[in-house]
Amino acid sequence: MQKSEAPVRARIEVESTQVLLALSGPQMQLLSEVARQSGAEVSLRGNTIHIAGEEASVRVAERFLNDAAELVGKGYAIGSDDVARSLRELRGDPSATLVELLDETITLSPRRRSVAPKTQAQRRYIETIRTRDLTFGIGPAGTGKTYLAMAMAVSAMLQKKVKRIILTRPAVEAGEKLGFLPGDLAEKVNPYLRPLYDALNDMLDFERIEQMRERGQIEVAPLAFMRGRTLNESFVILDEAQNATSEQMRMFLTRLGFSSKAVVTGDITQSDLPTGARSGLREARDLLSHIDGIGFCAFSDVDVVRHPLVQRIIVAYEKRDHELARQAQQRRDERLEREARAAVGRARMSPEPETDPGDELSSEEESNRAPFQREDRGSSSA
Repeated sequence: MQKSEAPVRARIEVESTQVLLALSGPQMQLLSEVARQSGAEVSLRGNTIHIAGEEASVRVAERFLNDAAELVGKGYAIGSDDVARSLRELRGDPSATLVELLDETITLSPRRRSVAPKTQAQRRYIETIRTRDLTFGIGPAGTGKTYLAMAMAVSAMLQKKVKRIILTRPAVEAGEKLGFLPGDLAEKVNPYLRPLYDALNDMLDFERIEQMRERGQIEVAPLAFMRGRTLNESFVILDEAQNATSEQMRMFLTRLGFSSKAVVTGDITQSDLPTGARSGLREARDLLSHIDGIGFCAFSDVDVVRHPLVQRIIVAYEKRDHELARQAQQRRDERLEREARAAVGRARMSPEPETDPGDELSSEEESNRAPFQREDRGSSSA
C-alpha cells in the first residue's frame, strides 16, 4: 500500500500589521477566498500566514499572497473579486506576477481612486491604447472595454495630452422599437448615450463634467453626427461599434486628425443591426488587422469583471451559439451532399450517347458525297 505524500507547507511573514489586516480582509474573508480559489489551506497565526496542501495549490497561493502584500503596502486595495481572476491568471502563466497584473494603474483626479486592470487582457489593452493611435477592443460585455478606454481618455485630458474627449455610439435600439422619443435633440439621443455618462460620472465630479461640457472639452454625441468633421487633438471613443454599419465605420475611422487617439469597442456577438446588415466592426477587424499602428485586443469570458454570474451567463450563451453554428454547418453539409447525390442520379438516368470518331468521319464523308450522288441520279434520269 502506497503512502500518501505529505502536504507541502509555506510561510509568509508580514511585518506591517496594517498590511496584514488589509491582506486578511474583514473576518478573514480575503484569506478564506484565497484558500477556496487555490485549493490550499490558508491560516493566520500572529504575523505569519501559513499555507499547506498540494504543491501546485500551495505555490500559486504563495505567489498571490507575496505579491498582494507588496501591492497592499503601496496602497493598492485588493478585494475578493480580484482573488479568483488573479489566481486564474497566475495558474495559467507561471511567469506572471500579481504586481505586473494589477500595478498598471491609470491615474485620475486626486479625489478619485486610480483605475487598474484586473486581467492580462485588460493590461495589454491599456498598453495598446498608450502605444497606438487606433485601438479596437472586441469581446463580451463586462470585460471593461469602455470603462478602461474612458479612464485612459480622462487621464489624457487631465495630463493635457489632448484638448477634448469625444464619446459616441450608434443610436440603435436593442431589439425593441421605442417609437418617437420626446424632447429636443439632446433629450432624444440621451438614452442611447447613458452608459457613457455613467462611466464618466464614475471618474469625475458632476460639477467638473458640466464645466468641461460647457467649454466643449467633453462631447457626447450619436455616431451620425461625426460626418464631415476632423477630430484633432482629441481622444475619441466609439462604443457599441458592432451596431455601426460598414458605411458608418468607414466614416468614423476617417475622422481621426492630428495628435488624436481613437478607441473602438464592441461585441460582434451582440449586433442589433437589421437582419442581413453587415457589422462595420466585424468588417474593420477583417480589413485592418494587418495595418501597422492599429491595435486589436480580444477579450473573453475570463476577463469579465462584473458580477460572477455574468461570466457564467456569457459562457452559457457562447456554448449555445457554438452549438447552433455547428448544427447549421451540419445542415449545410447534408444539403450539399444530397444535391451532389441527386446530380449523380440524374446523370445516370439520362446518359449522353457515346460517339465514335470513326462514325463522325463517316458521317462527314457521307455528307461530302451527297451532292455528287444527287448529280449522278440527275444524269441517269435524263
